[in-house]
Amino acid sequence: MYIEKIDEINKEIVVAIPLTTTNGKIRVKQRDNIYGYGLPFASRSKEFNLNNYIEWQIGYDIEVGKEFSDKIEQSLTTIKDISFLAYNGKNKYLYELSEYLFYFTKFGIFKIEELRDLKEEISSIDKVNLIDNHPHCQIKRTHPKEDSINRLNFEVLKIEYPQLIHKFEDFEIIAEITIREKQRAVGVQPMLYFCFPITKLESSEVLVGRIANKKEFAYFTFNKNNAFIVLEMIKIFGMLSKSHQHDIIEILNSIIKYF
Repeated sequence: MYIEKIDEINKEIVVAIPLTTTNGKIRVKQRDNIYGYGLPFASRSKEFNLNNYIEWQIGYDIEVGKEFSDKIEQSLTTIKDISFLAYNGKNKYLYELSEYLFYFTKFGIFKIEELRDLKEEISSIDKVNLIDNHPHCQIKRTHPKEDSINRLNFEVLKIEYPQLIHKFEDFEIIAEITIREKQRAVGVQPMLYFCFPITKLESSEVLVGRIANKKEFAYFTFNKNNAFIVLEMIKIFGMLSKSHQHDIIEILNSIIKYF
């Protein structure tokens, strides 16, 4: 995904969304409702339908010097004169959510005072109330219980992974947080996804009722009517963990200082 168009007159940001990727940060999936389990969808062999949605593991930064790896001849970020030091010690550019936040501040949709207030709010969240530590967001395991399956004895236990859903004003557009164990460390890792139905996409051809064209993109527009989504997702990121909290505060600081 990348910014296709920045319209300063209409205060819009048009983002290109790939429709045929089977892995990566954006995928077309299918489910009956926002509480259902999303299933992978083969958009090159199956016709789009009204149960399709976009699952976007949206981000807020990109490492300085990193470029697209899928041969799109474009830099990942449109902003090269702002960077910040991330929690992991790497120098990062604004990207995706933080880019959109920058432009909506530039457009005057977000005021600097709003960003300062948000920074103070995120800074005031103590460790126990960050999502990776919050009591309501812990992974639960039952005690093992003996059972026999096909004449073999097993100890059966159940693992419950919490999932958080934040509905925006348009309830079909949501932020979804999935909690999983860290792969290379002790503890849990909250992952944020931005999800919306494919009917929110703009395309030269109607999507529903046809398969995707080869390497096809459609377009999602952030504008003054839905810009609040960007601000709310920035806040959610700032609540995820100590490292996310640090990064979001640094991003807000860098934008505040710029303007």
